[in-house]
Amino acid sequence: MSNATGSDEQAHSYFPRWKLKTSGVIMPEERLSWGQTFVSGLQHCVAMSGSTIIAPLLMGFDPNVAVLFSGVGTLIFFVIVAGRVPSYLGSSFAFIAVVIAATGYAGHGPNPNLSVALGGIVGAGVLYGVIALIVMWSGIGWVERLMPPAVTGAVVAAIGLNLAPVAVKAVSANAFETWIGLATVLIIGVVAVAAPGLWRRLPIILGAIGGYLLYLLFANGLGFGKPIDFTRPRRGSACRTLRRRPSMPMRSF
Repeated sequence: MSNATGSDEQAHSYFPRWKLKTSGVIMPEERLSWGQTFVSGLQHCVAMSGSTIIAPLLMGFDPNVAVLFSGVGTLIFFVIVAGRVPSYLGSSFAFIAVVIAATGYAGHGPNPNLSVALGGIVGAGVLYGVIALIVMWSGIGWVERLMPPAVTGAVVAAIGLNLAPVAVKAVSANAFETWIGLATVLIIGVVAVAAPGLWRRLPIILGAIGGYLLYLLFANGLGFGKPIDFTRPRRGSACRTLRRRPSMPMRSF
């Protein structure tokens, strides 16, 4: 009787009552403990920042606007699907090559020709909406036949390979930074494959912490690279810098 009552309450509530589960595969109707949720959420913020901030920078968008509306869009999506689809709406790397080609962006500072690409971006959003309505009406079977895992996996791999030079350039300032970057990748791989229990779910944040500690040890401690500067900037100098900074054109957004 209690199970039937719980099922009825679940069916009549807009948001599901997530069941506590601390190990194994966590389904959309289940949740981790609050401690595990906090750590996993922190890792997701680290992974999210890499894409949601880097993608706008590569296209010449304002990353602050991207992060703000990424959060707004995610909250709207969460409410629309009643919390039953655990998904985050971030920046799409699929637009990077097209926007750069259409606007002739040089890769530094605000993109002065964003208006050339904005119409296409809005059109892609409208097309996504139309496809979503079709899928709601017809189901997902034709999508799985049209784009099986071999196709979608190849697309994701192509996007990653296209952006690989950006990661290589970021760790190519000198040999020391290159070795730190490789060590960070190695830590992420080892954690993802060999770490026990919950730790295996946290390769990004543990890799970031491990890379940071390695850099701190060898740069600040042993002098192999440029040390991390922990001094606080003076408020007056920061204010003068902000005054001298030219205002960014906002009409493109």
